[in-house]
Amino acid sequence: DILHSSEWCSYADFTLLLCSLFVPGLVLSGALCLCLVVLLWGVRLWLQQRKNQLASTRKDGKHQLVVAFFHPYCNAGGGGERVLWCAIRALQKKYKDAIYVVYTGDKDVTGEQIVESAFRRFNIKLTHPVKFVFLEKRYLVEASLYPHFTLLGQSLGSVFLGWEALMKCVPDVYIDSMGYAFTLPLFKYLGGCRVGCYVHYPTISTDMLSMVRSQNARFNNAAFITRNPLLSKLKLVYYYLFAFVYGLVGSRSDVIMVNSSWTLNHILSLWRAGACTSVVYPPCDVQTFLDIPLHEEKSTTEYSIVSLGQFRPEKDHPLQIRAFAKFLEKTAVGQQSLPKLILIGGCRNQQDEQRVNRLKKLCEELGVDKKVEFKVNIPFEELKQYLADAIIGLHTMWNEHFGIGIVECMAAGTIILAHNSGGPKLDIVVPYEGHITGFLAENEDDYFETMAQILSLSPEKRLEIRQNARRSVNRFADQEFEGAFLLSVEPLFK
Repeated sequence: DILHSSEWCSYADFTLLLCSLFVPGLVLSGALCLCLVVLLWGVRLWLQQRKNQLASTRKDGKHQLVVAFFHPYCNAGGGGERVLWCAIRALQKKYKDAIYVVYTGDKDVTGEQIVESAFRRFNIKLTHPVKFVFLEKRYLVEASLYPHFTLLGQSLGSVFLGWEALMKCVPDVYIDSMGYAFTLPLFKYLGGCRVGCYVHYPTISTDMLSMVRSQNARFNNAAFITRNPLLSKLKLVYYYLFAFVYGLVGSRSDVIMVNSSWTLNHILSLWRAGACTSVVYPPCDVQTFLDIPLHEEKSTTEYSIVSLGQFRPEKDHPLQIRAFAKFLEKTAVGQQSLPKLILIGGCRNQQDEQRVNRLKKLCEELGVDKKVEFKVNIPFEELKQYLADAIIGLHTMWNEHFGIGIVECMAAGTIILAHNSGGPKLDIVVPYEGHITGFLAENEDDYFETMAQILSLSPEKRLEIRQNARRSVNRFADQEFEGAFLLSVEPLFK
């Protein structure tokens, strides 16, 4: 009894101690929160004062609007960069007096070279000059810096990169055009900006959660994790927590634009901001490719299969090479003229260049190096010629958010063979007026069998499919994008 009484007294003393600490702890926490709010408000006022000091005025004495795009890889040459330059061109036409700024980490080139590259690669010429703010800390958003917890690392890195951008230029309107959602609250609450975003691909998606839950190995889900149930569960918890925070920061945007039905479904699920979210299909230079004459095939023509897309891991170029190697192996007997595979794409950095070298090595291992060509960062006119000569346009990315390269292949007159998922499945490779516009596949066997099926069709049947595809892509033209984009961003300019 004495021992029990002693234990009860100790418990009571401990409870009293906790109670005595609760009120001071609560006061201290409240004081720290108040200090943080005051600090952040002070930073906001300081940024606004700095902005006013550096602000330009128009001839009529009014403040000149500053519109900034956050695009650290604006010189990469991919579909996201085409959206950037078309968006700026559209805004310059409507809001001629505004100053346009691009935050970029491409320090190895000048602003003039970036603009010239946009014209050379995309045939886009801006009507007014653009100011470039060159960022020193782009390495903070490089995936290679975070071998583990990559999503979290890159997202936190984008906040620091965004802070550097905000320190160098405080805009009136901020548009994240590359998917760095964690910068949105920074510019909205500290920078006092009206913020918008164009989402090419959600940083995390419900498909990624399902992939981890089902322990399915992919480029972003290592095999050693899929083989371990405990690690898979821990990663799933990490993904759910990240998805929750991602939804919070993304929903702070005043205007949300997404590039496809697939992306829309995921963003609505994660950000829950349907009132300010709309689909704006990315701009495709449809007319330029439609101008390519669509001739009937000649029996002497050497067939080529063209792949168009940046050399990034998610594009799954190894699948293309393996499927092509299997196609050559299965159809070599009795074939006089076998097709060649031409891989066309852009390299953003050294990691992409190393990836191309690994792909070349894979071609050698499979014995198809004489039949596979790599065309890296080629001029626009050269790209057009390769597409004009190709029979099949090949695309293998799983859950591609949209697929500008797919649209360009179809407009140029190739028969598209894309992955049966994402934007290609929902928006692009769909029947047009009841007629087939292309083909979809899911795995290595599907791809090589469909390649063989396409090449076994009569030239007349192939021509019919190519014509259907061409007629279907007008809804993705530059003019359609400009109208939808300007309508969506209008609230940012009121």
